[in-house]
Amino acid sequence: MAFIHTIPEDKASPEVKKMYEENIAEMGYLPNYVQVFSLRPQVLEAWGNFLGTLHRDMDARRYELVTLAAARALGSTYCMLAHGSVMLKELCSIEELTHIAQDYQSADLSPSEVAMMAFAELIVRDATAVTQNDIDILRQHGFSDAEIFDITTTAAARCFLSKTVDALGAEPDENYLALDEKLRQALTVGRPISEMNHSDTTYRLIQGE
Repeated sequence: MAFIHTIPEDKASPEVKKMYEENIAEMGYLPNYVQVFSLRPQVLEAWGNFLGTLHRDMDARRYELVTLAAARALGSTYCMLAHGSVMLKELCSIEELTHIAQDYQSADLSPSEVAMMAFAELIVRDATAVTQNDIDILRQHGFSDAEIFDITTTAAARCFLSKTVDALGAEPDENYLALDEKLRQALTVGRPISEMNHSDTTYRLIQGE
């Protein structure tokens, strides 16, 4: 489940127990990545507060597309599956999401959405490669400088969580096996989904079935 020892639920301190209970209440199970933060629960709390600040000035579709582009460039299966699942429930169909995950540039997205996703990928791969021309392209697509800042910080922030969970060996949760197979394969860009300790009682149908 992880390369480091994490704190089991029956040995959790009040702070860790609270973190576990909140995530179980929200997700219906305890995500593997949350357990990685059991050694420093205050870090996950700070991360959640930071994300809330980023969300405040971006609409959901823009935030999720930028996050998906960043996760794809990072090779983060976990974040692709997590945010792909959010998009599937609220923003697009299985077919649309599969196409976006496979090749967003040829998917049915607006030119401005393609431009911001390409910019997010560039940031993740090499932020020093960003030039004034890249910023000007976003402006030409109608993005204000404040919106460009939002896109930038959202892509950069994804590096923290994706790199942390991958570096510490947190495997994508087995509940994602409930996703459509073709979509799941398109979203699997790094570590495979965990199939260890599978239990039907913790198997959550992402598609709401």
